Amino acid sequence: MKIYRYPARETWKELVERPQLDVSQLNATVANVLTDIKENGDNAVKKYEELFDHVTLSTLAVSDEEIEDAMMNVSNELISALKLAHHNIKTFHEAQRYEGIRVETCAGVTCWQRSVPIEKVGLYIPGGTAPLFSTVLMLATPAKIAGCGEIVLCTPPNREGKVNPAILAAAHIAGVSKIYKAGGVQAIGAMAYGTESIPKVYKIFGPGNQYVMAAKQQVSLHDVAIDMPAGPSEVCVIADETSRADFVAADLLSQAEHGIDSQVFLISTSEQMIEAVKGEIDRQLQLLPRKEMAAKTLENSKMVLVADKQEAIELSNAYAPEHLIIATSDYEEMAQRVVNAGSVFLGKYACESAGDYASGTNHTLPTHGYATAYSGVNLDSYHRIITFQHLSEEGIRSIGRTVEVMAENEQLIAHKNAMTLRINDINKESSL
Repeated sequence: MKIYRYPARETWKELVERPQLDVSQLNATVANVLTDIKENGDNAVKKYEELFDHVTLSTLAVSDEEIEDAMMNVSNELISALKLAHHNIKTFHEAQRYEGIRVETCAGVTCWQRSVPIEKVGLYIPGGTAPLFSTVLMLATPAKIAGCGEIVLCTPPNREGKVNPAILAAAHIAGVSKIYKAGGVQAIGAMAYGTESIPKVYKIFGPGNQYVMAAKQQVSLHDVAIDMPAGPSEVCVIADETSRADFVAADLLSQAEHGIDSQVFLISTSEQMIEAVKGEIDRQLQLLPRKEMAAKTLENSKMVLVADKQEAIELSNAYAPEHLIIATSDYEEMAQRVVNAGSVFLGKYACESAGDYASGTNHTLPTHGYATAYSGVNLDSYHRIITFQHLSEEGIRSIGRTVEVMAENEQLIAHKNAMTLRINDINKESSL
């Protein structure tokens, strides 16, 4: 990891940049695959499954028998863990239910909103270097709570044409049964356009590699909504002289093992802490099965020494991390100053892993600085807010002339006429 000591503020813009890849060729490849999926449906999906996932599929749908087999083949310990995590995720997201309030903005004019679930949603679950069965719970649980009528899940199969049994077990526990063997760009295209087997959805959720993210962004231009723009995963840790160096190093490494395009970022007010964390990273890295991947990630990662806590939180807000761990002694006070972050972990015991799996918060979060403008997935992500209003005769008297004046001054005479007809009707009735 590169170490930066007391960087000047004018250098922060470069300091918080993520690793950049040339995506021009990638975007062209993605566009071609999406066009093929749109035009040729299931046949194209199967073709790309053979090309990219090296599997020949006769059917895309996961059968009930495959789900039953998965439940039998997953250990009781993992089933219990999935059920506990599902319970906590459900509890947290159920508390987010929206209650609309009727408001009388003026006499005779009543306005309100109602939250309505998105009817058809698609969930993408990666299955590459690490099958993310935890993401099934994170995406499917709020979708079920929201009341989405159709929940479609796509995930890549292995070379034997089987979906990871833990993914199927998590889907079963979360109540999802429409599961399809499709990964990468072809899965995104299938859910965006619909094929003979895979239904078209109205919004797509889920993380993925650079190709998946590019596909989501391309289909979102014309065909379907997406949860958020996102990219490789990341974590920022703020540490002081009281932090546990071994804990901080473990948190950084837990993020680094996601993939070589991930990034970890340490901000500290203590030179001694940075040195101690560096030593712990070197020691713990050697014990990891995915140490080569984590080591590659660390090449793009940074440790920054700052003058004080205020500078630390300001640099973190400039970075806008997906995950922020505040491991300082005054974490509660510092948390009040967080304005840009996807999910925040407070105190020495709140490791990112807790939120990734079982605390109940959602781990599908904005990356690449998008936390400045986007929230992570939550119950509202699966709803639309529909606005209602009712005007009585009294309401027409209250705002009718205002509407006429404003419409006339915008030179939208048909708008004015729609109100004028009602005003005249009420006046005529009143004169009788």
